[in-house]
Amino acid sequence: MMVSDRDDPRAVLAHLYHTAVARAQPAQQLAAHLPPPPRGRTIVVGAGKAAGAMAHALEAAWPADAPLAGCVVTRYGHTPPRPPGVPARLDILEAAHPVPDAAGEAAAARLLASVQGLTKDDLVVALISGGGSALLALPVPGLTLADLQAVTRALLASGASIGEMNVVRKHLSRIQGGRLALAAAPAPVWTLAISDVPGDDPAVIASGPTVADASTDADALAVLDRYGIALPPAVRADLAAGRHETPKPDHPRWAACTVRLIAAPHDALQAAAAEAERLGWRAYVLGDAIEGESREVAKVHAALARYARQGRGPFRPPCVILSGGETTVTVRVDANTPGGQRPRGGRAAEFALALAQALEGEGGVWALAADTDGIDGTEDNAGAFVTPDTLARAARVGLSARACLDRHDSYGFFAALGDLFVTGPTHTNVNDFRALLLRGD
Repeated sequence: MMVSDRDDPRAVLAHLYHTAVARAQPAQQLAAHLPPPPRGRTIVVGAGKAAGAMAHALEAAWPADAPLAGCVVTRYGHTPPRPPGVPARLDILEAAHPVPDAAGEAAAARLLASVQGLTKDDLVVALISGGGSALLALPVPGLTLADLQAVTRALLASGASIGEMNVVRKHLSRIQGGRLALAAAPAPVWTLAISDVPGDDPAVIASGPTVADASTDADALAVLDRYGIALPPAVRADLAAGRHETPKPDHPRWAACTVRLIAAPHDALQAAAAEAERLGWRAYVLGDAIEGESREVAKVHAALARYARQGRGPFRPPCVILSGGETTVTVRVDANTPGGQRPRGGRAAEFALALAQALEGEGGVWALAADTDGIDGTEDNAGAFVTPDTLARAARVGLSARACLDRHDSYGFFAALGDLFVTGPTHTNVNDFRALLLRGD
């Protein structure tokens, strides 16, 4: 059925989101990338928001008569229902995200121990997806879990990019930055990854526990200094002396390691674009690696939409403009934040709020910004909708978009309007999904 301008724009946007998410489901993508069983044992390790779904997909696809053991760790509440008829062969653990906890520390220690004592006839299959950086919390000597939690919170509030954050994480971890693969030697390691990072660099996904790392201790210190983040003096001294260096790309270990990317943001956005075209909308993909402050990226998207609505530029309504990547939010606590109220809402909802403000009630423009893992930040929503009357409806209930944006309360703003987009965990993660729907009238 063709979708016309008379159809519900929210329904169209939600449908495109679910189309993108479906393209990144491990059950659809993983089996085609599996290696043959080895002569010896197969040990499975993994971490990320998609790790539970990836474990189920591997259990379903792995030969029933081939040995299989191991465990993965995912975020609390992100273990999907077990597929009918698929016996449990792997343990699925859960831990905290985005700030690590003791369960993540224990899970990381268990994963590291599980790859000890292997031979070249054995095989390690690593199931890696976004979120694994926080879920594998095994601090270097001299750094406590509480220290790591404090550094993580500071990084999350600083506006640092995911690449910058993960450079720090690698050099403060005993398992990330390739160290898990190093511990598994001499067994070959076969990594299956779902990308949630701009550029799809496997070394950045979940801080690359099974991938070579080109960054240095000095790079990690530079990031910490750039954002004014403190470390215990002894750990800082260790970084300054290069005592926490990760295995580099020229290490001989990588000759026995393989990485396969089974799903990525580009694939998800292209699937959504194809579905939009099928439904009768022109579709444009701005890119899958857009980074920057959420509110600034929103201003650019708003300008493009308003320009198109004026009949100018490369986008011709009726159309859908899609983009992905990973924006950031620099938390500013000031006089506009009553009592230092905790920010509510993640980068997707903040983008949506800034977009609504920048559009200034532009007619014929609807939008959805959401995280493909189903959780935007630390709240229960995936993201939020923007409509042509968002600001007008907010004014009627006494809400100021500017004031809510100043105190980072995008969740409260859209909750009051009934415009939160709630999906629950999707069991995959290919990062931000943004769609602007422009009618032709």
